[in-house]
Order: sequence, then structure tokens, then C-alpha cells
Amino acid sequence: MVKNTFRSGLKVGFESKCFRLFVEAYNQSIMDKYIQLDWDENDITNQLLQYIENNQFRSKNPSIVVNFDHPVPNTSIKKTKGYAAKEPRIDLRFVTFNFEVEYILFFEAKNLKEKNSALKRRYICTGIGNFVTRKYPKGFLVGYLLEGTVYPTIAGINNLLKIYKRENECLYSKKHDIVQFYYESNHSKIGTLKHLIFDFTVL
Repeated sequence: MVKNTFRSGLKVGFESKCFRLFVEAYNQSIMDKYIQLDWDENDITNQLLQYIENNQFRSKNPSIVVNFDHPVPNTSIKKTKGYAAKEPRIDLRFVTFNFEVEYILFFEAKNLKEKNSALKRRYICTGIGNFVTRKYPKGFLVGYLLEGTVYPTIAGINNLLKIYKRENECLYSKKHDIVQFYYESNHSKIGTLKHLIFDFTVL
């Protein structure tokens, strides 16, 4: 019991450090006014990764390794020539080893705009949906807001979920110590899914 509690504490600490690195990367990008609002989500994630790698806090935690566009093994894919290219990929993977135990944290990012229903549907279908179906391992969904404001955008996502008869999966706001816009949603198959919203419209 003591050992499991100890490992649980390490996992929470690791998650906290990853959150800090990711949020500080976003904050630095806002200060530098570097991100362009017409960028693809992979462009934004790649730039945020550079901020993460240059963060002095990361230099104090050298055991944390970050991978961009990381392949997610899919056991349903038959291993024939070219199978690796068909495996799903997730935007960021944070990983560390502590006391011979591997801890992994995944982040998947999606672009969002307040008045763009297609992006909201994509956030639901290939964002939330890929976690719920376990195409992606348990992790965190990040919305890059590129137009409009946060609250109407989230309301739009929730309205679509209601149209899809998935009211019980709506996002609800929760206070978080280090990120301004933090949401959670509940799903019968995977439990709680955490959502971070990075508002780039303030650039």
C-alpha cells in the first residue's frame, strides 16, 4: 500500500511538471507573439515544443523526454509492409522513468474557432472520440483557440454534443492552479477526460 501510494505521488508530480512545461510554453509564445493564427495545429505544437525544450525548468528535470507526433501502437493493424505509416499518431508524449517505473503523459491538440462548426465537430470526433474509443491512450486534449472567445466556443462544442445525444459528455469548467481555461468531461468507457484551452487570440 505504501509503495502504491508512493508511485501515485510520483505520477501526480510528473503530471504537474508536464502541465507546467506546456503552459509555460504557451505563455512564452504569447509574450513573443510568435504563433501565427493561420498556422496548422502541428505548426503550433512544434513551436510550443521548442519552448518546452528551451525552458530552464526542463533543464532541472532532465529525465523528462518529450516526443512530437509520436506513433501510437495499434494491435488491430496487421503487420505487413507499410503498417507503421497506418498507425495513429498523437501530438506530444512526455515520458520519464522513476524508480524503474515508466510514466507517460499524452497531449492531443486541435485548432478551434468560435464560429467554425467543422473544427468543433473535429474536436469531438477525432479529439474526444479518439480517446473514448482508445485509439489514443489515456491523455489530455488541448484546444488551440485561433478566433473568437473561449466560452462561446466551448458552448458550441457542448451544443453539438447535445445534438449527438451525448449530453453526459459535455465539457464543464474547473479551476486549475496553472492554466486559465481548464475543462473536464466524463465518459463511461474512460472516465474523466481533461481539456486545456490555449487562447491565441490575445496575440
